[in-house]
Amino acid sequence: MHAYDFIGDIHGCYDELISLFHDAGYQQKQNIYRHPDHRIPVFIGDLMDRGPDSLAVIELVTEMTEKEAALYIPGNHCDKLYRYFIGRNITISGGLETTLKELEQLSSSAYRSLRRRFMKLYEHSPLYLRLDNDNVVAAHAGIPENLIGHEGKKVRTFVLYGDITGEKDEDGMPVRRDWAWNYTGRRLIVYGHTPVSAPRLINNTVNIDTGCVFGGYLTALHYPEMTFTKISSSMPYTAEKFRRFQQ
Repeated sequence: MHAYDFIGDIHGCYDELISLFHDAGYQQKQNIYRHPDHRIPVFIGDLMDRGPDSLAVIELVTEMTEKEAALYIPGNHCDKLYRYFIGRNITISGGLETTLKELEQLSSSAYRSLRRRFMKLYEHSPLYLRLDNDNVVAAHAGIPENLIGHEGKKVRTFVLYGDITGEKDEDGMPVRRDWAWNYTGRRLIVYGHTPVSAPRLINNTVNIDTGCVFGGYLTALHYPEMTFTKISSSMPYTAEKFRRFQQ
């Protein structure tokens, strides 16, 4: 049985990621981080945007995944950067502008290298991961029981964006149904996407996006122990970015 460390939405908070690795007992070897007990880090998407060091996060996660030292699934911000790289007509918003500003500072060769490696990472990554003999599923925004084992547009939309209604709230954010409140599946679902002030455990689901880029924490869930490592953010606290769910 493997032991996993699920790491929530990093959003360019590179220093907090390195601190998390150190606090969780990882050691730096050949420019990547490995755990002496062979624990496997699982990055659950949204590596970039809004934070100060998106490219450093992309490069580290890509390197660790290439060396089979980590697992990765994409988030909606990863998907948007990929669509930008392949030339789709997208709106530069939601934090993507911070990543593009970093990209503008690269030499043309460094830009091409990062673009190529990230596109390969994205293209070779599953939308969600079924781990530990199908006892735990990692999906960026979550996944309901009836979609596990399936693919297609409906699954892709849910995994990247959550159970969206198509409406927006007064802050311009997509309205999302609280799918975890009604989850009854046997598998543990580990997800992020929707920032919460502390890891949210409900109905065999765990939301570990504790809003690092909004001044909260960067959180890792240690499985199967079901314990956490939390690193305080260096970013200013933005209370209105955190969702408050009824428990």
